Amino acid sequence: MKRSGRRIAVATTVAAMAMSLAACGGGSSGASSDGTVTLHVEAWKGGGAEPANIAEINKAFEKAHPKIKIDFEYITANDTYVQKLQPELLGGKAGDVIMVDTDKMKKWGASGYLADLSDESWASKIAADARPFAQSDGKTLAMPMELIGIGLYANMDLLKKVGVTEVPADWPTFLADLAKLKKAGINPIALPDKSGWTGSSTFQAAGSTLVYQKNKQWDADFLAGKTSFDPDWKESLEQLKTLEDKGYVNWKNELGVDEWSQGPQNFSAGKSAFYYQGAWQVSNIKKAGFPVSFAPWPGGAEGTKPNGMLFSGTMWAVNSQSQQGDAAREYVKFWSQSATLSKYLEAENAESPFTGGTTPESSETTAFTTAFHEGRYRILPSDSWYGATAETAIGSKIQAYLLGKASVAQTLKDIQTAASAK
Repeated sequence: MKRSGRRIAVATTVAAMAMSLAACGGGSSGASSDGTVTLHVEAWKGGGAEPANIAEINKAFEKAHPKIKIDFEYITANDTYVQKLQPELLGGKAGDVIMVDTDKMKKWGASGYLADLSDESWASKIAADARPFAQSDGKTLAMPMELIGIGLYANMDLLKKVGVTEVPADWPTFLADLAKLKKAGINPIALPDKSGWTGSSTFQAAGSTLVYQKNKQWDADFLAGKTSFDPDWKESLEQLKTLEDKGYVNWKNELGVDEWSQGPQNFSAGKSAFYYQGAWQVSNIKKAGFPVSFAPWPGGAEGTKPNGMLFSGTMWAVNSQSQQGDAAREYVKFWSQSATLSKYLEAENAESPFTGGTTPESSETTAFTTAFHEGRYRILPSDSWYGATAETAIGSKIQAYLLGKASVAQTLKDIQTAASAK
């Protein structure tokens, strides 16, 4: 899809305004009379239900840098975060250090809001497959904080009741376990999909094994026009419908349950044996008191091992308009150190995005971290065809399919269109 001349002109004007503000010394922080610098840090982690050890890390940073104080501001994720920061960036009032993901990094970087961090000592240590998610136009504009898994949760107490002692690793075993649970009167699996995220993400998780074990270069081939969703992703899509056909899930009901609030609450209350979500929920679900396991989606043929699906999650970026650029870079550098970052990764149950980085181990995530260490993983291409806009559109198309409003062929065609949009 071509961009109109008017949109290009607007984007150019916004970028020019951002650079002008930077030249005029914009930003939010200053130094006190004794030389102490205050850094304003804005993030959607570090508060609410996801403290993520950020307060502990900030305290350690201040101890190591007594002349730099952290003014940390937690903001609710998604729309609330963007709606707050967008005008702050435009007006030169945003934090010195701001949390971003790949989508925000690309958008705000294109407008000149983010400093180029390519020459920082940690930049060359980013793992090769994580690097594209922190870069735009060849420049490193953010420090990746994690590669975080999205997969299958299992209530091991409920599985034990039907004689299942480990999380299934392949599709036939998974279906057999679901059948045992249903026969015993236990709700087999919960896949809340009110916003369309779970359907789209589960589709991606199945494809991480079914598609990428056959062709690790599928993303590049798709972008080059050498492959397509039909037929490559047909089996991944059909798995979702199979779950309903066999009576293990009711998609009409699931579309009425919120993924982010009611979903994890229901699983923590023991209302289903399996559940699908990100590893960021492990810490909260553990509080429920039953043994829980987090593993890759078991989508492959009998006897195979699944690929884990990872998302390049949170990252730190430096506001190009900050008056305290050196201190801001020092803060990001502190986070890049394994001893520091491991505290965040432990809270998030995530993998390190750095070569040689420390990935915390836990009994709950053994199956997933094993897949990661063995190289059985795929990172969601949020830096290319699966950006935020495409993800939302694909989720909506899959919802229609699950409600019987579109065929497999039409759905795959619609997904192809969404993934190809510019």
